[in-house]
Amino acid sequence: MPPYLPYLVLFGVGLVSGTLNVIAGGGSFLSLPVLIFLGLPPTLANGTNRVGIFLQNLGAVWGFHRHGVLDWRWVLWGALPAAAGAVVGTWAALLVGDQAFKTILAALMITLTLWTLWDPLKRRQERAAGQGQGQDRAQGQPPPARPRRLALGFGFLLVGAYGGFVQAGVGFLVLAATTLAGLDLVRGNAVKVLSILAFTVISLAIFAYSGNVDWPLGLALAAGSLLGGQLGVRLTILKGHAWIRVVVTVAVIVFAVKLLLPG
Repeated sequence: MPPYLPYLVLFGVGLVSGTLNVIAGGGSFLSLPVLIFLGLPPTLANGTNRVGIFLQNLGAVWGFHRHGVLDWRWVLWGALPAAAGAVVGTWAALLVGDQAFKTILAALMITLTLWTLWDPLKRRQERAAGQGQGQDRAQGQPPPARPRRLALGFGFLLVGAYGGFVQAGVGFLVLAATTLAGLDLVRGNAVKVLSILAFTVISLAIFAYSGNVDWPLGLALAAGSLLGGQLGVRLTILKGHAWIRVVVTVAVIVFAVKLLLPG
């Protein structure tokens, strides 16, 4: 294999996964297995994957802010609890063995893929989207009443713990939380990338401190993820992303089966 080929592969994977992550979630179900198949131990792959996630969400937050759909009041009830949960989740990821992590990852890939195909929140998302069509997106949507804020904050705490552990599929969980809070998909995606950025900073710092980040491969992935994140913002605003689900679903199932096979 030419020495530059892994970097080109990761750039391309980053482009696709970055787009998918901003649109809905699940991009790490592509990037994490590829890092493992390129020879990185699972824990090192888990940490390296965060470099791309960080830059992708940094660019996506700027993109949503530029389009006037990011309400910064959600930092308190979304981003901060998620960042706190990430501390626990990341340390748990460092304690789990590599083989156990591969098995957990494969199981999560299949479970969350089936969840997205079933799409139990579809009706609620369509209703929220319909309600949001008559509103000025630049005005944003305030957080819900105090009791629901506390429940939402706890939900984001758990989401952060999950994201700190594996990252893959966390976007689906954040969108579920924002949908239940009454946000339409556009504003929900904006809150999602802000929350993921907040806990990814914490998680990446812990992985880097423990020596579990391959920076050259991570930066190649991040370059593609940054471009993919901007593409994902545009597709989210235009709502032209339904075509990607079938291709990604097939790829995720194939990667999951390969991870479960011995050797």
